[in-house]
Amino acid sequence: MAKPRPKFRWRRNRRSSSRKSARQIPKGVIHIQAGFRNTIVTVTDVGGQVVSCDSAGTCGFKGAKRGTPFAAQTVAGSAIRTLVKQGMQEAEVRIKGSGSGRDGALRAIRRSGILVSFVLDVTPMPHNGCRPPKKRRL
Repeated sequence: MAKPRPKFRWRRNRRSSSRKSARQIPKGVIHIQAGFRNTIVTVTDVGGQVVSCDSAGTCGFKGAKRGTPFAAQTVAGSAIRTLVKQGMQEAEVRIKGSGSGRDGALRAIRRSGILVSFVLDVTPMPHNGCRPPKKRRL
């Protein structure tokens, strides 16, 4: 006699509610990477989890306009807009790079209403650098 086949019910992994409630983040870290061709703003919580990320390319700037201070100001404003909704009040700012977007991004952060606890420059600096190429012989 054949064994009865077990009945399978196809379950769909559905959420019980339509959307998860947004996390409340009172304090965070804003990382600004300002290169000569682009500006990237990443916002993390104190633990290091990325909350919001934006760059000049995603904000609609193309070509040489991505490296301008105005593009950096727009990028920082759009990255912080989502954070203000999540309740961020205080932030540390860490700036890396030597591009022209450094000041524009910092100006937008100050204007957004978030209290900046300190600004830290984390641009990598070589402590003697790479070995130079060997001397030319003619």
